[in-house]
Amino acid sequence: MRITPFTFNPFQENTWVLDNGREALVVDPGCSDAAEQRELESWLAHNRLSPVRLLLTHAHLDHVMGCAWMHRRYGLLPELHRNDRPLLDMAERQGLMYGVRCEPPPAPAAFLAPGDTITLGDEQLDVLFVPGHAPGHVAFWHPRQRFVVSGDVLFHRSIGRTDLPGGDMDTLLNSIRTQLFPLGDDVVVHCGHGPDTTIGEEKRLNPFLR
Repeated sequence: MRITPFTFNPFQENTWVLDNGREALVVDPGCSDAAEQRELESWLAHNRLSPVRLLLTHAHLDHVMGCAWMHRRYGLLPELHRNDRPLLDMAERQGLMYGVRCEPPPAPAAFLAPGDTITLGDEQLDVLFVPGHAPGHVAFWHPRQRFVVSGDVLFHRSIGRTDLPGGDMDTLLNSIRTQLFPLGDDVVVHCGHGPDTTIGEEKRLNPFLR
């Protein structure tokens, strides 16, 4: 499975496309304007990929700004944990709070739960429940290739903020230590903002986790 990042919107959010050469999963579509939408659409077309599922690690504004466009362009509806449905429904209002426009996302196609498996051809991702930054935050773990798409839980030398509605520092730290750290020090973490890191690096060097 190939994984490709796109950095979108004023919040510099990482949108991830995971593909097997034919079909693609789009995770956290942050494309917020026509230029960013064209960038993603052109890359998919150039690589002859058909997006088949739209997955959300969580439903904060910067991670859902492209959901309405993805539905219009590809007929996809978002999938997320049910605890983040209220955030998804409030996306337009979240945008007003930050002075940016967010087209209201469509209603979800399905709810993800811990232990679910996301399949793409012969490839599989496991759904991990990692609340704390958002009440319904999930991560997508690929055991064979040893990577996790972590959303805004764990960053390079940092962690997700917990001062937004539904955030809780103790819950976030527990999610990192019980759900992400046991995956293994070699695991690559594809973050919701900023560069990639590894579990081992963050165990050793993250000031919030040492």
